[in-house]
Amino acid sequence: MTTEPLSISLIADYGTGDPAFSEVTQRLLMYLPDARIHWLSVPPFSTLATGFWIAQLGLNPGPANRLIYHNCAPRKDDPEARQDNEGEGLTYGLLPNGVKVVGVNAGYTLSFIKEHATTLQTVNVSRGGSQFRSRDVFPQAAGAIAQDDFSLLGDVLNPTNLPDIPLGRIAWVDGYGNLKTTVPADRVKLEPQSRVLIRVGDRVSDAVYSDGSFKVPEGTLAFAPGSSGWDTADHSVRWMEVFLRGGNAWERLGRPEVGQTIAYA
Repeated sequence: MTTEPLSISLIADYGTGDPAFSEVTQRLLMYLPDARIHWLSVPPFSTLATGFWIAQLGLNPGPANRLIYHNCAPRKDDPEARQDNEGEGLTYGLLPNGVKVVGVNAGYTLSFIKEHATTLQTVNVSRGGSQFRSRDVFPQAAGAIAQDDFSLLGDVLNPTNLPDIPLGRIAWVDGYGNLKTTVPADRVKLEPQSRVLIRVGDRVSDAVYSDGSFKVPEGTLAFAPGSSGWDTADHSVRWMEVFLRGGNAWERLGRPEVGQTIAYA
């Protein structure tokens, strides 16, 4: 019986097509030579997008043998000058479905999984030593954890000390210009086909609340439960999405950035 190869989701803010992804992949393959590594680039310093995708990929069905390795470290934990390129510390999380999560605890990176993880601990590796810690410092620890060597694990993290999910934000803009948000679908109390106003920054647009993505005419901005979310043992999470059927909601609303506040009325 063959062992299922390890699938690694590498989530980082290096930039689409940045060779940094290749450099980090090389290092990970030194310790996990049979792994299959998939890249996901988030906007620079966007711990919100990082945390969103950790949960979206980690809490949804996929290969049984999975690791999420993430790096988005704005180094905002201390405003003073850095010594030896020190930054936020490395952490380990274990999700209920067995998915392992290794990466930097910065901003909202752990916010989306903190209530679901069965384990959240620090990893005892250097917080400095390189400007490029995700290549030079962290891969060996990730490799050990992926192979069930937990000797580097340190203190248990208290979820209450981690930031909550920032609600009412744009979490992602997909390739169609749809806006994935952190507005929980179960908190929206509107009748289907209700007219709503969507506000992003100083842009306001009419929209229609829909309980299904294509139940609106072409050219209409829709506010509807989207394709993102996950099921847990006692709760189903679904996030609202803004899309323009036959068009681009991101363009319509002034090309907002990930993290920008979005509201409806």
